[in-house]
Amino acid sequence: MTVVVIGLSHHSSPVVVRERFAFAEARIPAALQSLRDSGVALEAVILSTCNRVEVYAVTPLEPPDAFTALREFLAVSHDYRDPLTDEIYALSEPQSVEHLFKVASGLDSMVLGETEILGQLKKAYDLALKCGHTGSRLNKAFQRAFNVAKHIRTDTNIQRGSVSVGSVAVELAEKIFSHLSDRNVLIIGAGDTSEKTARALLSRGARSILVSNRSHDKAVALAAELGGRAVPFEDWSGEFANVDIVVSSTSAPHYVLDRVKLDPLMKLRRNRPLLLIDIAVPRDIEPEVNFLENVYLYNIDDLQSIAADYLKQRHQEVARCEKIIHEKAQALLSHYGSPPGNPHPRAAFNPQ
Repeated sequence: MTVVVIGLSHHSSPVVVRERFAFAEARIPAALQSLRDSGVALEAVILSTCNRVEVYAVTPLEPPDAFTALREFLAVSHDYRDPLTDEIYALSEPQSVEHLFKVASGLDSMVLGETEILGQLKKAYDLALKCGHTGSRLNKAFQRAFNVAKHIRTDTNIQRGSVSVGSVAVELAEKIFSHLSDRNVLIIGAGDTSEKTARALLSRGARSILVSNRSHDKAVALAAELGGRAVPFEDWSGEFANVDIVVSSTSAPHYVLDRVKLDPLMKLRRNRPLLLIDIAVPRDIEPEVNFLENVYLYNIDDLQSIAADYLKQRHQEVARCEKIIHEKAQALLSHYGSPPGNPHPRAAFNPQ
């Protein structure tokens, strides 16, 4: 009995292909039942996210035969008739188990070290488990994968540091204010990045959100989504006495906030610290405001540079993480009694 995996991910195929193979959650139990009824898999888990669709299976077949059958299962399940070559990959032991551990640990993700995939993997496993489609071999493999992910998260730096604009903004805010529970946020402009930044700040405890946009209706809509309050665009400067963090992302061709305008506003604030996040291009905030006391200004390049530094640090941890994963996979396979070698390494699917 061998653990195998077959799938597509952002590494191997574009979204136009991946979306053709995506499984709606409601379809997965029946798909797993069909797969097991076919005799190809004694146990199975289907993982379907925006970045990957993978089938983990315990099969009584030789890996090449299992790969052919699983490829056919994916194609038939989604009525996919186009040829597949490098878009699909197939792995058998020990690479299949190591791949599972890497996925759980965020090493195979688009954003190296991200943690969202671990929750998605746990949900996929829990669904298969509750529907009776896993057994001792996949149960041990997935439970060990979750333990390995925890080990890597706590004992390495692969998940340390923020690697998105929103999360970097939150980190900077927490460094300046220690905590965000009593901090008020003003969003100027209702673009996608400013919305994500606002949600990130709220998730870390920001007290309130104000939204101002040239289209007031759009500001009202976003404020409602965020549980905040809309402010007319011509009146946003009147809120400066009470806000602590400003995220600006308008399409204005000129500065919406400059040093001359901010200086008297800071006096109204009694020079309490003010964090300005300018994620607009062209920039919304004049760089000279950084010379005012207690004003901290970061533009989009600053945020991306900080994120890039953190991402570089994560990449430096990959070899260390892979060593841990290799050792944990070997220990699991030894428990199974599987041979250490692998005659069927990772490759694009190539039916005989």
